[in-house]
Amino acid sequence: MARPGRRPRTSSRRAPLPLLAAAALVAACAAAPLVQLIVRAASGGAEAAATALLRPRTVELLANTLILVATVSVAALLLGITLAVAAVRVRLPGRRLWWVALCLPLAVPSFVAAFAWTATWPTVDGFWPLVIVLTLCTAPYVTLPAMAALSTLDDGLVDVARTLGRSRARVFLTIVLPHVLPAAAAGALLVALYTLSDFGAPAILRFETLTTGIYAQFSSGFDRTLAATTALLLAVVAMFCVAGERVVRPRPARIRTAVTSRPPTELGRARTALTLCGLGAVTAAAVAFPLVALGIRMLSSDRYSSAPTDLVGALVTTLGVSALAATVAVLLALPVSVLAARFRGPVVAGLESVSYLGHALPGVVVALALVTLSLQFFPGAYQSILVLLVAYAVLFLPKTVGASRTAVAQVPPELEEVSRSLGRGPVRTWIRVTLPAALPGILAGWVLVATAVAKELPATLMLRPIGFETLATELWSKTSLGAYGAAAPVGLLLIVAGIAPALLLARGLERRRGSDGPTRADALAGTVRREA
Repeated sequence: MARPGRRPRTSSRRAPLPLLAAAALVAACAAAPLVQLIVRAASGGAEAAATALLRPRTVELLANTLILVATVSVAALLLGITLAVAAVRVRLPGRRLWWVALCLPLAVPSFVAAFAWTATWPTVDGFWPLVIVLTLCTAPYVTLPAMAALSTLDDGLVDVARTLGRSRARVFLTIVLPHVLPAAAAGALLVALYTLSDFGAPAILRFETLTTGIYAQFSSGFDRTLAATTALLLAVVAMFCVAGERVVRPRPARIRTAVTSRPPTELGRARTALTLCGLGAVTAAAVAFPLVALGIRMLSSDRYSSAPTDLVGALVTTLGVSALAATVAVLLALPVSVLAARFRGPVVAGLESVSYLGHALPGVVVALALVTLSLQFFPGAYQSILVLLVAYAVLFLPKTVGASRTAVAQVPPELEEVSRSLGRGPVRTWIRVTLPAALPGILAGWVLVATAVAKELPATLMLRPIGFETLATELWSKTSLGAYGAAAPVGLLLIVAGIAPALLLARGLERRRGSDGPTRADALAGTVRREA
């Protein structure tokens, strides 16, 4: 069995050809949207691409996007580290409940939070409201890895520094902060990727970014070369965020070392009360405010009330397409996951890396590429459920590949070898031995994908069949009409849908409190990346 903190064993023998072929096919599907964008952008020549990139409108959208990404990332980094220190290093009443509360903002889609803001203050929009909304929604991507990193800090170093006369502030800046910063910085880059890819919140709060610009081009009978060039620009910036996250991400600990730990710090009644007020204010702004605002709007509005049939229809459609898309994604992920978990080599590493491309591609980029691909090669498939499922699979394949790969890798290869020695073939061994043991992890990936599909907005808007309404598109339609009372119950249902992965993270955080520090930090960081 793989030891905690170490990479599970893989085989250097050659992978079976059918498994390799299946994984290659999945990787080709994942790469197709990006390849199409490159081909389309290059089809007009270098001069046309340069003209599209340097036109004032593109430069303005790029500047808006980069300023927004930088501001939200820094704000989330500062807020996330502060919350992590308060939750881990300070003795608080109800400490476990606060750990759960810090995961809950992940349950609130950013466009639902933006709608709650608009429904409460219709005239307040633009850059700073958007920064506040995105910071509150994405802070857990910094908070949770920072909490895991803080839990591995050797308090003996802190004690030595204090005995040498260093102040608390200096100890924090010289010992605590350098220890937690790599994990927090990796989380901040995930925040940057989320902000870069977000479409709904900027659109609702009326701040123009690359994603809203691409959607506007699509909606107005777009110039395909111009749209592809803009989308490729967005994809390149997103890939820089992903590459940066991989560079600064803390490496898994390979040697377990003894660390000195001590109970959380007692602050005294006044400062403890102040800390609780701060945690409560952030949780209230991120979670309670959207719930209360939507509830009040739903109960107080007698205009534009939503027809129950519309709400039920959107809910049924969302549940159905989420389950179907999650199942498709899991099935597509299995060849890549098994290959990566059981074999090694440059080909295996390359196929696994390509399958993660969806992690770097915003939904609007994948949707635009699939619109062009379907119109060019399969005109009858345009605006069909098939193309929509392909988009979901490309976007969310990394979530289930990561979960399934980890689950399969944790199944001892010796069990499979024993089964094969008893005369069972590879397929029967997989069904009878590997699959039952790996099923919990695979199902966790299924839940993550299903929840992400339910909240996906731009790809669904651009690729859905006529008359196809999910909860996300229903909220978008009602908001566009100003029917805030009708949109409120839809927003509440979307928040409920997001609670599942948030609680999974909270459960994983609590469960790993008893494991060794490096293992806990590495496992939690991987879970946060899959959720992102």
